[in-house]
Amino acid sequence: MADGVAAVLATSEDIARRVARSRRSEMRKGLFLLAPAFLFLFFTFLLPLSYILRLSVYDPTIHDGLPRTVEALQSWSGSGAPAEQTFHALAQDLIEARQADTVGSIANRLNVEAAGLRSAITRTARRLGQNPPTDHYSEWFLRADPVWGEQSTWQAFNQLRSSVSANYYLAAVDLRRSASGAVERVPEENRIHTTLFTRTFLVAFTVTALCILLGYPVAYLIATSSKLLGSIMIVFVLLPFWTSLLVRTTGWIVLLQSQGVLNDLLVYLGVIADENRVRMIYNLAGTLIAMTHILLPFFILPLYSVMVSISPIYMRAAQSLGAHRFYAFWKIYFPNTLPGVGSGALLVFILAVGYYITPALVGGQSGQMISNIIAFHVQSSLNWGLAAALGMILLFVVLILYAIYHRYFGANRLVN
Repeated sequence: MADGVAAVLATSEDIARRVARSRRSEMRKGLFLLAPAFLFLFFTFLLPLSYILRLSVYDPTIHDGLPRTVEALQSWSGSGAPAEQTFHALAQDLIEARQADTVGSIANRLNVEAAGLRSAITRTARRLGQNPPTDHYSEWFLRADPVWGEQSTWQAFNQLRSSVSANYYLAAVDLRRSASGAVERVPEENRIHTTLFTRTFLVAFTVTALCILLGYPVAYLIATSSKLLGSIMIVFVLLPFWTSLLVRTTGWIVLLQSQGVLNDLLVYLGVIADENRVRMIYNLAGTLIAMTHILLPFFILPLYSVMVSISPIYMRAAQSLGAHRFYAFWKIYFPNTLPGVGSGALLVFILAVGYYITPALVGGQSGQMISNIIAFHVQSSLNWGLAAALGMILLFVVLILYAIYHRYFGANRLVN
């Protein structure tokens, strides 16, 4: 009897080991199949994102390019001109930078902090290469360019001493460090980023609200219509995806411009006079109209997928119990569609805050968003660190919104 029990236990343990081995094998196969997707995600998203994060906080241009100057500035009080040894250290660093051909990058980085330093540094470095001083370095620098006697010049050097700093993030929200190290706001005429951030979030929220108001009835109509009519309406919703974004945006320019179709129609109907045509393009209104049209399908489709999963029995049961149709809709149907509303609104908002091509084409001066200034820093000013900080702030806002959605609806609703 004991031998039989032992044999059964041994067989059970053997079966358990075989099952565990089989599961591990299946898991390895699954991971192998998912490996291309993980690699694609790593190289196209995680790696670039980590590089952007690094750019936003790490800038060794001054720390590595002017090491003696950085060390000498540690004893500077922050007011007045630095000590003679600092000028001596800067002379040595600029001579070596000229030999290493890094004066240009150093000058460009300092010029971002204090306009005009690019020409002063390149001119001084050139004179140092031709006739370097042997003593009285501060006097030599002041003769080379008066900018070396200004406190703002050395404040710019002092702010860039460390390779890792939050300077780009401060600049992204129109802040800076004073000579004493305290954080202060930049002059009002230079506060462009906070204005663009405010406008960007205002446009994103407005476009999201318009998509909810316009998209909810459309999704409800598609979900409650017959199969044939619903299929036809779905085709019309998907039709913009089959048309180039540039073509759709250009179409709105044709419709909304002063001599466009809509203004011609209003003049023909006598609503407005020919000399009082309404300007609906190259401003904030044009941005809102074009972006709402482009992003509307991104709200309708997630909401429609939720609506078709709601059984019509709920509404019929509520009405059979005496509830008015609108009351049944508001208390029964609408709450069940909130996950779809949330996922569609989140998707529209995420796309809206980072939109670039449409505001660039139809926005004009008053319709530009933060994405346009990011493109400017990447392509024109070449201030990639500031562009990275602006992009990371947008990403941080999106992550906060995702966390809020996950808190109230759950991430699985967004995936579904």
